[in-house]
Amino acid sequence: MFDVRSRTAIAGWPHAGLLAAVVIAAAVLVGSARPLAVQVTAMSAPHFVEEAAAAGIDHAYQGEFEFFVGGGVAVIDCDDDGRPELYFAGGSETAALYHNESPLAGALRFTRRADAATDLSRVVGAYPLDIDSDGRVDLAVLRNGENVLLRGLGECRFERANEAWGFDGGQRWTTAFSATWEEAAAWPTLAVGNYLDQASTDTNRLCYDNELFRPSHAGSGYGSSQALSPGWCALSMLFSDWDRSGRRDLRVSNDRHYYRSDGDGEEQLWRIDPGAPPHLYSHAEGWQTVRVWGMGIASADVTGDGYPDYYLTSQADNKLQTLTDGPAQPRFGDIALAKGVTAHRPYQGDVTMPSTAWHAEFGDVNNDGLTDLFVTKGNVEAMPDYAAQDPNNLLLGQADGSFIEGAPAAGIVTYARGRGAALADLNLDGMLDLVVVNRRENVQVWRDVGFGDAAQPVSMGNWVGLRLTDPGSNRDAVGSWIEVRIGERTMLREVTVGGGHAGGQLGWIHFGIGSADRVEVRVTWPDGEVGPWLSLEANNFAVVERGAEAARPWLPAH
Repeated sequence: MFDVRSRTAIAGWPHAGLLAAVVIAAAVLVGSARPLAVQVTAMSAPHFVEEAAAAGIDHAYQGEFEFFVGGGVAVIDCDDDGRPELYFAGGSETAALYHNESPLAGALRFTRRADAATDLSRVVGAYPLDIDSDGRVDLAVLRNGENVLLRGLGECRFERANEAWGFDGGQRWTTAFSATWEEAAAWPTLAVGNYLDQASTDTNRLCYDNELFRPSHAGSGYGSSQALSPGWCALSMLFSDWDRSGRRDLRVSNDRHYYRSDGDGEEQLWRIDPGAPPHLYSHAEGWQTVRVWGMGIASADVTGDGYPDYYLTSQADNKLQTLTDGPAQPRFGDIALAKGVTAHRPYQGDVTMPSTAWHAEFGDVNNDGLTDLFVTKGNVEAMPDYAAQDPNNLLLGQADGSFIEGAPAAGIVTYARGRGAALADLNLDGMLDLVVVNRRENVQVWRDVGFGDAAQPVSMGNWVGLRLTDPGSNRDAVGSWIEVRIGERTMLREVTVGGGHAGGQLGWIHFGIGSADRVEVRVTWPDGEVGPWLSLEANNFAVVERGAEAARPWLPAH
């Protein structure tokens, strides 16, 4: 075991289990001293231990056709103790909030918090964010029926806020969500993605329009929504600054099963200029037609060019899109095959059948300083032309920018039908744990034990955990860019709310940093202001506040 207040014990560094990989020369600045050489080396998969039942979590995503899609989890620190809680969609059963009572760096432990406000039926997914900027995190709950905004009251208590905030939750089948702050707005702009209109008799318009909720002119709450039309049955959406202009546009991933018979329908990118109507990018503006069974979106700067790349999950043909001609126009090319992340067939199980992918998320599970990619898999229900035994992927980043499969070595192979998921440090030991929501089976919660085992976890590399805080509105600085520098090498992360499949998280932002014992951190805030470089010691949590000249260390209670 180790103490997160001090430098993590790294057993046998470099460990015999490390993969043979390209070694990248780098350096870390320590005050005004000369740069110290460090190595960034791709590591093998960490070991995971499944602890859902032992941790006290008993929950499954249930339901027939109207809940074939969805099944998300919101990772939310609703009592402000640093440990993230889990809010699970229930489908035809009630949703469930589980309070995190895990001991520091120990086995996972959760307790169900029953409450009429959160125990809603027909929940498809949920996303955490501080909507009213009062310092207490709220929940946007997506339902097949009325969507509900829950205002956080502290101590993991919530109350319905639709009426108080002027939010019309409608009665549609909602499956996607994202949020951003436009310029200096006091309240966030909310994008709601809707799915199939089962009452429609028009075979060319089977999907509800998506909706954009902007703050009311009164200064608080919301007015009427704006339609984002046409809607093509969105299953994921994400506000992201794709061109680093400071403007966050809305990417929408759609289910091509419901495109028109004449071929009309595609992935979408909406330009969102403050104060102007939404504008759908056209082919003349550089947008290229992409048609997938779009289930989820994940973003990261995979190529290292300073712009976000986007992983789009689908049935068989998953995509990794990157800008091809710079930021002047939204022209993206697919590099999934070159990077080894097509994940189009199972690596074991029904290996001759195409896969069905849902939630995707980037994160460094082995703390080697190279981003990894987790993807949930699972047949929609009983589609005979797609794999039934379709295990989730854990794609490990390599020093040359490619990825290799690590799920079997990690011990996380199952044939449950996965849906939503999350990578999050549940016990504050500096290692990313894994949560997976399954259809008709109990959720799986995997504790990352690194090189060790359940009794004796051993971290594989160093790390830092960051939270941003911006006084006033947008307290969590959604839309910021974080740079973590190790000598001449810089990792880049955009702070977003949205994407994934029907769920997301708000809390500690995790960076693996390999063998480095110190890093520098800089934040570009949502309005473009660039903060100073701040020095941080490895294996610590820290809060970066706008205007501060140093990061504030944060120490978890045992």
